[in-house]
Amino acid sequence: QVQLVESGGGSVQPGGSLRLSCTASRSTPENYFMAWFLHAPGKEREGVATIDSIGSRGYADAVKGRFTISQDKAKNTLYLQMNSLKSEDTAMYYCAADRIWWWLSANYTYWGQGTQVTVSS
Repeated sequence: QVQLVESGGGSVQPGGSLRLSCTASRSTPENYFMAWFLHAPGKEREGVATIDSIGSRGYADAVKGRFTISQDKAKNTLYLQMNSLKSEDTAMYYCAADRIWWWLSANYTYWGQGTQVTVSS
């Protein structure tokens, strides 16, 4: 069982930056895959970025060039650096983990409780 806790959300103006963190309750095995999702009101949960244990990454087209996913295995922590934020990035952000790489599909087994990101002037 892996428990995930997100932090780092908040309110920011358009063009601003935030860094989200996701800390795991224990070390994720080497064969675990991690991802970030967003869920905006009235919409389905969407994959944002994903990473494997050796650092291979994938991004949704809407965030390429603006968001960066990374991880610090020594700290059991996953990050999402979000730059050039737009109003449409406003959503609850979740991290997820699994032994299967679901890429940006919301089939991951383990989920955090989410952290709210609001982009508004």
